[in-house]
Amino acid sequence: MKIDGIAYRSVWLGPDDGWSVHILDQTKLPWSLEVLRLATRDEAAHAIKSMQTRGAPLIGAVAAYALCLALRADASTEAMERDAELIAATRPTAVNLRWALDRMLTRLRNTPAAERVAVGYAEAALIADEDAAQNANIGLHGLPLIEAAVRPGRAVNVLTHCNAGWLATVDWGTALSPIYTAFNAGVDLHVWVDETRPRNQGAALTAWELGKHGVPHTVVADNAGGHFMQHGMVDLVIVGADRVSRTGDAANKIGTYLKALAARDNDVPFWVAMPSTTIDWTLSDGVANIPIEQRPATEVTEMTGRLDDGSIATMRIVAADSAAANPAFDVTPSRLVTGLITERGRCAATEAGLLELFPERR
Repeated sequence: MKIDGIAYRSVWLGPDDGWSVHILDQTKLPWSLEVLRLATRDEAAHAIKSMQTRGAPLIGAVAAYALCLALRADASTEAMERDAELIAATRPTAVNLRWALDRMLTRLRNTPAAERVAVGYAEAALIADEDAAQNANIGLHGLPLIEAAVRPGRAVNVLTHCNAGWLATVDWGTALSPIYTAFNAGVDLHVWVDETRPRNQGAALTAWELGKHGVPHTVVADNAGGHFMQHGMVDLVIVGADRVSRTGDAANKIGTYLKALAARDNDVPFWVAMPSTTIDWTLSDGVANIPIEQRPATEVTEMTGRLDDGSIATMRIVAADSAAANPAFDVTPSRLVTGLITERGRCAATEAGLLELFPERR
């Protein structure tokens, strides 16, 4: 995507040396656009864990490159297996992370140690390119849903939760890909952007990237979504996912489940957009078995923002003696999901629906 006329992906190799990994530091958005250079396994692992880079598809691609950085230091089989496990432990919920590392290991285990660095970088590049292509196709398959909601004299109103745009993927995004595709096709649309506490990734990231692309949008408090649905101001909800079970249960940023409940109560279509790399084919009960990352309490008790003088400050918003819990995700059961949007098409949020698109998983 383009930002101020410059084309970006969310991860790329440094043009100076061709091996260092460059990302946009998402913890600095929307106040500044800063490129972070990653030169070691530990730097890349920290970037994933600290959410300098985030989004299920993107951290899979970054993890693949992180393993390449590790191979530069030690390409032995013992070190490679150890480094892959260290990287995998950085974020437990997003299945793309483990998927990408398993794909890398499958490719590298039968490769001589002397050739692993070159082969690893080539495989990581394929993972990144395939993600961008898959997300572009998600946009094409989601476009008809937005077009079907067009009514004379009014914009199509889409509500989304958290950030599932190009910042969360290598390019295009998942939930935002149909929105970008529709906007580029001239569809009159407007996006309700949930602020998405506690990290405010909707307000800080989704609103920022939609604004840079010129897409009309309005930031709303997380708890306002049900109100807008009650009053006919939401035509459809599209969210992303960090892990989807083979039966269609979808883990996404905390608060997504509540949006699905409100959508069901108000007959608003609720769609989950994700590439097939986000499907965990080993799980049948997502609510019971998808691991939920527990993040630091400070994300709840503190907020960061820009002061009137332009400086960035973090302040505590909770009483000093109050504890805070911070589950990063919740799971929306498949019964509340209208359908899934993947790179191969749309389907019901059921095992049968997914297997129609991915018959090789039978």
